[in-house]
Amino acid sequence: HFFHHESCGKCTPCREGTGWMQKIVERIENGLGRPEDLELLLDICDNITGKSLCALGEFATGPIISSIKHFRDQYEEHIRTGTCRLKRGLDAIAV
Repeated sequence: HFFHHESCGKCTPCREGTGWMQKIVERIENGLGRPEDLELLLDICDNITGKSLCALGEFATGPIISSIKHFRDQYEEHIRTGTCRLKRGLDAIAV
């Protein structure tokens, strides 16, 4: 949500790409993810990387690419089952 909200809107890759990334991640979080969503996310990241006017677009793709690289199995399980085996409900504390 942060990257889409902070996008200035001047360049299409960042303006549109961050919005699409947000929608897809939210769809996965809500248990409505599709098997092709991971490749779609990576494709969107590829279309943003090196094509945005400022660093925001570059920064937006990092967490997506990294988390899919290191936790793909958890993404796939979440998409397959529609739920997350990790417990939610723990409040984050800002430091």
